[in-house]
Order: sequence, then structure tokens, then C-alpha cells
Amino acid sequence: MKIVITESLGISEETLRELQRPFTGQGDTFEEYERAQDPAVVAEQVRDADAVILANMPFPAQVIESAEKLRFIDVAFTGVDHVAIDAAKKRGIAVSNASGYSTEAVAELAVGLALGLARKIPEAQENCRAGKSKAGLGFFELKGKTVGIVGLGRIGSRSAELFHAFGCRILACSRTVHAQCPDYIRQVPLDELLGEADIVVLHCPLNESTRGMIGERELGLMKKTALLLNLARGPVVQTQALAEALRKGEIAGAGIDVFDKEPPLDADEPLLSAPNTLVTPHMAFATQESMLLRAQIVFDNLRAFKEGKQINGVI
Repeated sequence: MKIVITESLGISEETLRELQRPFTGQGDTFEEYERAQDPAVVAEQVRDADAVILANMPFPAQVIESAEKLRFIDVAFTGVDHVAIDAAKKRGIAVSNASGYSTEAVAELAVGLALGLARKIPEAQENCRAGKSKAGLGFFELKGKTVGIVGLGRIGSRSAELFHAFGCRILACSRTVHAQCPDYIRQVPLDELLGEADIVVLHCPLNESTRGMIGERELGLMKKTALLLNLARGPVVQTQALAEALRKGEIAGAGIDVFDKEPPLDADEPLLSAPNTLVTPHMAFATQESMLLRAQIVFDNLRAFKEGKQINGVI
């Protein structure tokens, strides 16, 4: 097999070679590229590939259709909304993801964003470096607050566990009712969650039912003292509606790790200038530990596919 890696997996070259060794020992070959923005360039890179490994870079239909030998797309990411799944399905190309690799990383950043906003860490740091005090900054604790988690998969469940450890009351809303849910989680409809939560945490996938799910109406249901944390996908939230709600003080703040486009962002991105907003450049999934686990899952996927035993299958 010829396997093309279209972008960095975030691991050392030594680790990458170690993971490749069982495959190269069987005569498989690898080609590795830096991430390209132009689909035509990507199409040329994968033109004669049997399998492709990518992370979160766009992989549109025109690229899939140009790769005549392609049989397997190995996505080093949990979500696959950046891959033209319909085009892959039409061609009979198998797709697997790396579900589970970033559970701890994303859940920990959710708590980190909540703490950053609750304790005004960015503002406090600016004051301290400018020779000022904490005067005028109001802080609050997580203990005793109600945290509403939208999306109760692995990441949402782990976030619930971490916030519960801080003494928070946990509400959750998910596409399906989870029968084995811990007794400290109360599953409620979305509107009820939005109305009761002090902190709303988005961990849901992006699909047709969740795209634009949080808009003006939903933000209007939230408490004026509430925080919104988006660690799901940017388009789950209507950006302009959120920026306007923050400017008007309709909610107290937001922690945003994902946007309508992948960072780096344009200077006119509305959330960059919105008040009481802590922004990070889509880094929730990216820790040393998660990158290593992700690579191991991806190469396990590749090994299973070669053996005719697809795992972590999307299609």
C-alpha cells in the first residue's frame, strides 16, 4: 500500500518512524506533506494513494474523486465534518476516525476556560503586569454552580465528572437518553438546560441538527450571569448572535476554542473583539499525551484495515 500523510500528526519524527516500521517492513510506503490549503495541491499529493491519513484539514469531494486508487481515509480526529463523507461513500471508500483520543484534553480545557473566566485570569494578569491590583475585578467559584453540558458522549461525560468534582450541579442534554448515566447527572431538554445553567458547555458534534443550534433565541434563554463555553465546532453557535449577546451583556461571558473557520483568524472575527470572551486557537484536543494516543489509534486503524477488520469505522 501507498499511504499519504497530508499533514503533521503532532508527534516526533522518531515516534512516527516507530509507528510506520511494521508497515514499511511489509513493503508499504509512506509519503508525508505539510498541510496545504489548495485542494488542487492535496489532490495531486493523494492522486495514487491507497490510504490517506489526515487530521482536521478539509478533504473535499474533488480531492476524493481525483484519487482513483484510494480505499481508506484514516482521520486523526473525532469529528469528520471536514471530510466529504458522501463522496467517500459513493466511491466505496472506508473512513475511520480517532474517537476517544482527546477526551481528557478537551474536558480539561473546558474546566480551564471556566476557571479562566470565573477568576478573570487574563484581565488579572494584564493588571498585574501593568502594576495594578485586582481592584474592580469580580471573581466567583465553580463550587455550587450549575453546569449544563450539551453532548453527553465520552468528552461530555468526562467534563461532567470533572465539574462534579468541583462541587457543581450537572445538567446534560444529548441526542439520546443515556440509561447508564451517573446519578449526579440530570438529563433535561435543551431549553431547560439553558435556562438553569450558570455555565453551558458545548461538546456536541456538528451535523445538520446541531448547526446553528445556539442562536439569538437560545442565548436569550440563558441567565445574564451565565457563561457559554464552545469546545464543539464553531458553526454549532451563530457567531453574530453570540457576539451581540456579549456586547449587550445578555450573557456574562464566553470561552471559545472553535470558530466558523480554522485559526489563524481574520482580524474582523466578531468574537475577537467581543467583551468578556476568552478565546483559544482550537487547541482543546492538542496535548502531548493526546497527540501520541491519536497517532497510535490512527495506525491501529490502518493495521486493522489492511487485515480486513475495520475499526472506529465511520463508513
